[in-house]
Amino acid sequence: MRVLSVLMLLINPAAGNAAYAPPAKLAPIVARVATKHITPGIEVLLSDRLALLSGKRVALLTNQTGVDRKGVSSVDLLRAQQGVNLVALFSPEHGVRGQAQAGERVASGIDAKTGLPAHSLYGETKMPTPAMMAGIDVVLVDLQDVGTRFYTYSTTLLFMLRAAEKSGAEVIILDRPNPQGGVLVEGPVLEPPFASFVGSFAMPVRHGMTLGELAKMFVSEEKLRTKLRVIPVRGWERAMHPYFAWDLPWVPPSPNMPSPKTAAVYPGTALFEGTNISEGRGSEKPFEYVGAPFIDGAALAERMNAAGLPGVAFKPISFTPTFSKFAGQTCRGVWVIPTDRKTFMPFRTGIALVKAVHDLYPDQFRFREGVLSFFDQLAGTDAVRKGIIAGQDVTTIEQQWQARLAEFGKVRARYLIYR
Repeated sequence: MRVLSVLMLLINPAAGNAAYAPPAKLAPIVARVATKHITPGIEVLLSDRLALLSGKRVALLTNQTGVDRKGVSSVDLLRAQQGVNLVALFSPEHGVRGQAQAGERVASGIDAKTGLPAHSLYGETKMPTPAMMAGIDVVLVDLQDVGTRFYTYSTTLLFMLRAAEKSGAEVIILDRPNPQGGVLVEGPVLEPPFASFVGSFAMPVRHGMTLGELAKMFVSEEKLRTKLRVIPVRGWERAMHPYFAWDLPWVPPSPNMPSPKTAAVYPGTALFEGTNISEGRGSEKPFEYVGAPFIDGAALAERMNAAGLPGVAFKPISFTPTFSKFAGQTCRGVWVIPTDRKTFMPFRTGIALVKAVHDLYPDQFRFREGVLSFFDQLAGTDAVRKGIIAGQDVTTIEQQWQARLAEFGKVRARYLIYR
């Protein structure tokens, strides 16, 4: 069986394979698709399930992505409800307002807008402490994830579920769609030696699940006794065209995730965070642009376009990052442009692109050094890095994790909520 057919792990074969609608063809696609009404979990809670919070001391794990279809903050919505006793906020990486850059520690304190205690889970501690959880009966979770294992919101969710088991608090997930779609599953399943905050559960890079589905899997597979409830998002289906024909606004989950286009390429191009090559941070298109001062963008684009990767094209580009790698220097490289949402495979694309830069510029390219390679932590295995160094082709590299990927598919199927 070809590796591509194995990687297209379809838990619901009838649903099709949804990945991403390309920028180049976005207008005609949207024109042909009627607007889909997506009702996020926060609206479902407020309209139908508010009794769940009656008489309870409530905390909210959220950030700027926690909004209704009109863009009103979940914090404000809950505070406006009589009988809802909101006593604390928790925030993931980037903070309650989403303004902190990647990796920037966020301190706990008092939220200036609400006066509520705001406990940072990306500062001195990443696991909620007993003191933080004291006096809380229910923790609501309202976050927009991007469907990628190393995007840290899923780890923050897992840590909250573990902390809630100890404190006795109930966790209620106010679910939201996966902007990657909910069908295609891709990449290596995390191997234990490479577990970290960018990968804390044995799942592939692109898991095709919502936070609600992930929470069910975390609790069951880790045998947690946490009281968990999921308020499903309404109107979303696994194979549904991501975001562009929805009435749910896209709020950037972090400063370098400005659009669903960014989320589409992120599972692959974020691998460059583990190298000395710019992943486009500080540019107008983070993660869509990849480059460095020493790269010949035209040559790289030609090589990548000749590789026959499904559903993607590469355009030579130059950009000057305002911060991060090569700040203030002109970088040349490629713009990664998905062209077919049904066939684009971002992780396969990322491997191929890292390999191409490695092979074209062996004297300048470097994997980031450390006791444990950050590249390996992102990939969840050292097989990708070692395969690239050894000169293996992409198909050979991918073959190494197909058995575990298939096993994960069986586990995943038990926790899917949406058809």
